Amino acid sequence: MTKVAIVTDSTAYLPENLIEKYQISIVPMELIWGDKTYLDGIDIQPNEFYQRLSTATVLPTTSQGSILNFKNTFERLLEQGNEVLTILISSKLSGTIDSAYKAREYFPDSPIEIVDSYTTSMAMGFQVLAVAQAAEQGANLEECRQLAEATRQQTGLVVAVDTLEFLYRGGRIGGGTRFLGSALNIKPIVEVIGGRVEAVERVRTRKKSLLRLVELVAQKTKGKDPIHLAILHANAEEDARFLIEESNRVIHPIETLFSTVSPVIGNHTGPGSVGIAYLTGL
Repeated sequence: MTKVAIVTDSTAYLPENLIEKYQISIVPMELIWGDKTYLDGIDIQPNEFYQRLSTATVLPTTSQGSILNFKNTFERLLEQGNEVLTILISSKLSGTIDSAYKAREYFPDSPIEIVDSYTTSMAMGFQVLAVAQAAEQGANLEECRQLAEATRQQTGLVVAVDTLEFLYRGGRIGGGTRFLGSALNIKPIVEVIGGRVEAVERVRTRKKSLLRLVELVAQKTKGKDPIHLAILHANAEEDARFLIEESNRVIHPIETLFSTVSPVIGNHTGPGSVGIAYLTGL
């Protein structure tokens, strides 16, 4: 029986045990720092990245997953007799999906489907996991594609950042310029809406921003059981642990995953960012 193999990009930053369990293929995005290029999550890990970023005089930039890496991944999976479903970071945040489409041109008439997640991080990761579980249970390629598209409506991502400067510098923030230059104790909250990162609120103090994250996700997930959560952080593990406790107390998810933000995403959100990704109804 033909199996559907699942491909995503490194910004999902899925827990390693789940990548292994469902044999998910990860195409890395790229981090360019000075004259060196690093593959996200392969050549550079989050701890190293955030340590370097704290003292860097030259700031890194990022680049989409390469056509070659997608081509090699598709070729390997097809040779193994698989059909391929690819779920990738929002096309409004990265050109990665364009690389995947160009790579697919090398395999005309081959069973490769590509889906825009309209999000990133573990909000995309939840879409990937839902489809991977369905594929393991025997869903075909078309059923997996339909599930991926349906699951987009059931996921979300809300993040508290220390500053919008990193998102603004990278051109990844929409409608948020009114929050720039705020007092230091004002903490912005951003959300991925329609595939874009939008600044939605300003909250005074770090502690209040964390509590507000939980309130917002509780509102968005109310009455939509079961609820799956993932707590994310960019070099802010203590705050992330607090979010786990508070989210479990207020929202009562059936599972709570813990994930570090990948270097490529952390380069845009900035160190100290923490967030909650969610999946409802599955």
